[in-house]
Amino acid sequence: MAEVTIRGLRKNYGAVEVIHGLDIDIADGQFVVLVGPSGCGKSTLLRMIAGLEEVTAGAIRIGDRLVNNLPPSERDIAMVFQNYALYPHKTVAANMAFSLRMRKMDRAEIEERVARAAEILGLTPYLGRFPRSLSGGQRQRVAMGRAIVRDPQVFLFDEPLSNLDAKLRVQMRAEIRELHQRLGTTTVYVTHDQIEAMTMADKIVVMQDGHIEQVGTPLELYDTPVNTFVASFIGSPSMNFFKGRIRHGDTAGVEIGEAFLPLPRAVDLAEGQPVTLGIRPENLVLGDTGLPLRVAVVEPTGSETHVVARLGDQEVTSVFRERHNFEAGQNIMLAPAPGSVHLFDADSGQRLARPDEVPEQTGDNHAEGN
Repeated sequence: MAEVTIRGLRKNYGAVEVIHGLDIDIADGQFVVLVGPSGCGKSTLLRMIAGLEEVTAGAIRIGDRLVNNLPPSERDIAMVFQNYALYPHKTVAANMAFSLRMRKMDRAEIEERVARAAEILGLTPYLGRFPRSLSGGQRQRVAMGRAIVRDPQVFLFDEPLSNLDAKLRVQMRAEIRELHQRLGTTTVYVTHDQIEAMTMADKIVVMQDGHIEQVGTPLELYDTPVNTFVASFIGSPSMNFFKGRIRHGDTAGVEIGEAFLPLPRAVDLAEGQPVTLGIRPENLVLGDTGLPLRVAVVEPTGSETHVVARLGDQEVTSVFRERHNFEAGQNIMLAPAPGSVHLFDADSGQRLARPDEVPEQTGDNHAEGN
């Protein structure tokens, strides 16, 4: 095991720079997830750590070694790919043992490592089978087993669950997390699925256009996103955003169209200042005051009810744990739960306030700023 340290990392393809001076610290034994939309540079960054892409500038260290110019075979890493990359003509055991045989490792040691990895992954009954006779989840376990037997300092996962169905993805992400807790190997995991990131990571690195937007624990990113991009990307369903203006008067708050939401934090901002107000769907509360909405779609999921409503031309999503008999066309009032409002600058999208900066507000169905 080893820490991974990245400083000033850049990647150019010709005159086009796609990774822009990244700094990341990954502690020994940490599970770090790189997340972001397609094309944000997360897979390129992973491939640079692996040695599959050349570094244009900056430094990558694994432990105390600078690995910029080392080939993948000398970096002491193991990579698990999206497409499994198994040899179809080799058995499960032979696939898992292949890299060890290439190193000319002792046969008894190879068999011991393969047996141990197969036991960890529940693959012992399948060691004599070929990949074509395995399910997608079993093939992914074989790919993971091939990485485990190498006993690397760092595991690298490149969207390993993308080819699996929804139920199997849930199962496999739990198995990967359990595997990490058991082995304690430093892990860098790439995904575009923020649910995977939230449920698996010790630390999340949110990327956009080759830049890092925010680094933190899952709950830090969820509770205090630094900008509207992170706020919209982390959380499902996505955060609702409303354009508004600060109003003081008898009660400070935010004016959204013809609606007004009292907000203590607003008193510290300039009268008339344009802001973007963010509210997560699960933090909208049914009541007699707040935002006047018209129900458009009701989606019962069993444990929750998702409601898509409209405020003028804007679509607003809310999530209720309680059972309500909403109908399309129904008029309802929703207000943010106390302490649940996020304020962002209207132009830059940067956060204006943190939850711990705002005093508790009393009263029903009104928001406390954050």
